[in-house]
Formats: sequence, C-alpha cells, structure tokens
Amino acid sequence: MKKRLYETDEAIVEGIRNDEDAALAQLYRLYFPVISYFILSNSGTDDEAKDIYQEAVIVFYEKIKAGRLELSCQIKTYLYSVCRRLWLKRLAEKGRFASKLDDSENFVSVEEDIPYHEEQEHQFNVMTEALEQVGEPCRSLLEDFYIRLQNMQDITDKFGYVNTDTAKNQKYKCLQRLKKLFFSTYKPEV
Repeated sequence: MKKRLYETDEAIVEGIRNDEDAALAQLYRLYFPVISYFILSNSGTDDEAKDIYQEAVIVFYEKIKAGRLELSCQIKTYLYSVCRRLWLKRLAEKGRFASKLDDSENFVSVEEDIPYHEEQEHQFNVMTEALEQVGEPCRSLLEDFYIRLQNMQDITDKFGYVNTDTAKNQKYKCLQRLKKLFFSTYKPEV
C-alpha cells in the first residue's frame, strides 16, 4: 500500500475528514515545534506546550469533523492563533500574566491576528531560502550561534578559527551576506 503524502493544507484537512491518522501525525510533525518554541519562550514548560497544542488540534479536528471549519489562512497560522489564545488564558489562570483576561475586548481576535501571522510566515519562508543560499560554512555558523545558541568559543573550536575575534568577524560577514540575500528577495505582503 502506497503511503499518502500530506504536502498541502487541503490534503491534511481531507485526510482528517477521512479519519487518516497519518494526517494528524503530519500536523504534529509540521507545527508542534513552532508552538513549543512560543510556549517555552513565554514562561511555559514542554508538558504545557504539549497540552496546549493537543487542545488546539482537538478544536481543529472537531471543527473539520463537524463541517464547521472555515479556513481563511494556513493551518499553521490557525493553530498558532488558537494556541496563543489558550496559552494567554492559562498564564492568566496561573497568575503569570499581568492583565486580566476578563476584558476580552483587549485581545485581538484570531481573524485580526491572521495578517500578522501570515506576514511572519512569509518572512520566515524568505529567511529559510536565504539561509539555504548563503552556503557553508556561513549557514552552519549562523545556525550554531542563533539557533543552537552556542557560544563563540565553541564555534571557534568547531570551525578551527584562530580565536573568538576571528569567529566573531566571520559571523558578522556571514550575517551581512544573509541580510543581503534576505532583503534582495523579501517584499512585504500587502
């Protein structure tokens, strides 16, 4: 039996409608890391990230199964918005968030949030392409410093630079090259 691919949002939604477990698994593979990063960066734990994401997927799943899902954005944007609202609510319940969630008019609705998240998605995609074009060793150096949060001494040792000043200089040059690639391609979505 040929394994079905879920390369588009429509394919994932159709897979969920047809009770295909692989479609739900694809949701977790694709989008959980973004949600996890958001929650961990905002006073959360890994377990809380899993709980929040599970709740959002259940909301998404139930709307699809009930035929009530009107998706006007990417699945990633939808899930991020739902998770963000759930997380803000949980923070308020735990007293880790200063404002009160009773004042619902103070919060932007998911629909108003969509253009912002779509623009962020666009920027992320352009940056990913630029990072692929920047070449080695720049790509690895920038990923080690900005994504893996390695210190300059570790980077100096890994890449065989003479000292950390040389590594910092190379990082600066790589970053400038990446910025040039990004801004040569990036056009804000209107």
